[in-house]
Amino acid sequence: MTPPDDPRPQHHPDFVQNLRAEFSGWRTWVDRAIVLGYALVCGLFVVGFTIAADWAFALFRRMYQSHGWLVLLWTPAATAAIVWATRRWFPGAAGSGIPQIKAALHPALPPERRSVFASLRLTLAKVALGVAGFAAGLSVGREGPSVQVAAGLMQHARRWLSPNSTIDARALLVAGGAAGIAAAFNAPLAGVVFAIEELAGRLEARSSGLIITAIVLAGVVAVSAFGNLSYFGVIKVPRLGWDLLGPGLLVAAVCGAAGGLFARLMASSLTGAPDRFNRWRARRPVAFAAGCGLAVALIGLASNGATFGSGSESVKEMLSGEHELPPLYATLKFLSTWITAWSDVPGGIFAPSLSVGAGLGHAVAGIAPADLAPALIAMGMAGFLAAVTQAPLTAFIIVMEMVDGHSMVLSLMASAMLASLVSRMISRPLYETLAEHMVATAVSSHKPVEDVPER
Repeated sequence: MTPPDDPRPQHHPDFVQNLRAEFSGWRTWVDRAIVLGYALVCGLFVVGFTIAADWAFALFRRMYQSHGWLVLLWTPAATAAIVWATRRWFPGAAGSGIPQIKAALHPALPPERRSVFASLRLTLAKVALGVAGFAAGLSVGREGPSVQVAAGLMQHARRWLSPNSTIDARALLVAGGAAGIAAAFNAPLAGVVFAIEELAGRLEARSSGLIITAIVLAGVVAVSAFGNLSYFGVIKVPRLGWDLLGPGLLVAAVCGAAGGLFARLMASSLTGAPDRFNRWRARRPVAFAAGCGLAVALIGLASNGATFGSGSESVKEMLSGEHELPPLYATLKFLSTWITAWSDVPGGIFAPSLSVGAGLGHAVAGIAPADLAPALIAMGMAGFLAAVTQAPLTAFIIVMEMVDGHSMVLSLMASAMLASLVSRMISRPLYETLAEHMVATAVSSHKPVEDVPER
């Protein structure tokens, strides 16, 4: 490199020479085309997962509305069947999906063990079992599972690339996970931030183009299927002034404490903390799952059906000003989501966390000026999600894109940051804790996780 004070003239890049060099390696372009094709398939899978999950939950709602008492039989039986099938054939598909991809990216995990957490087989299983969770009426989301679904697909692309390809397995996993979030939430910017904050830690120059392109293509598929619409519509926010400060701080503090407690309960439950219930869960996992399903059904009946499913409809009702939810909705949804995750079914917590946060914001809005309710609900969504994941940037950008709340950027950011700070005083980062537990289990196990029979 020529020093800055060197009198010799500086040479600019030769465009023609660089263009010739770029197109001389045809195999490089074949590799790129393969990856781009897989990115489109990722978008299609996430869209198909979304449609199937909505269809399955609609079937459950029809059953609940016509014969509500049936959920006391159906939900426990379906939960037990899902957990039995998961443990018997697809243990790597259990849970959210985000900890699995973080585990697959963990430096302590041998490369040959990545298929335990991300593979085409697990992708297909995650879709089928995730849809079954919605049919059971469990408090699950599809956004976290979409990360594992898309990452498993992108990981499969590696076998078709040339041996000398610079596209490695790590870059494919990150690109797939980010594309999954972008397509699931119809939020491309959230996909980029999620890749940096939760998966990669940073984007390397050689893989950043791949990741962004995968996000764009998966997002294009989602937009083509569902339209270029915000997930929860457009939020009606009044002029924000100092009157939002007090209620906003209260929402952030409450969401931070509640989200930290939720993360701590989840980590304790899913890493096998020594207590009576986890000993029962270890000895008889299918019977434990049936008990969890019964608890979810009872909570659903107590809430008049509001806690079943992801909670997206409840959030839309709150944002639109409808007040048909039970007074303890946030508490009941909190419990339903925790118990569902504890049963170890394949299902995410992103969407249920957003609904819990919306419920907390809605509760605080009851003691604030009425026109601040939509803003406080959105701040609750960002705050609780940030507290649970301790990923405040991803949380506030997801909410901002889901409600088209660009006028609330500073409020959402402040709520997410403060809630995450409060949560860190209560709990370790949830996904990181679960990923470390999964890596330790996979490394110490003599047999692949997918071959371990039910105890």
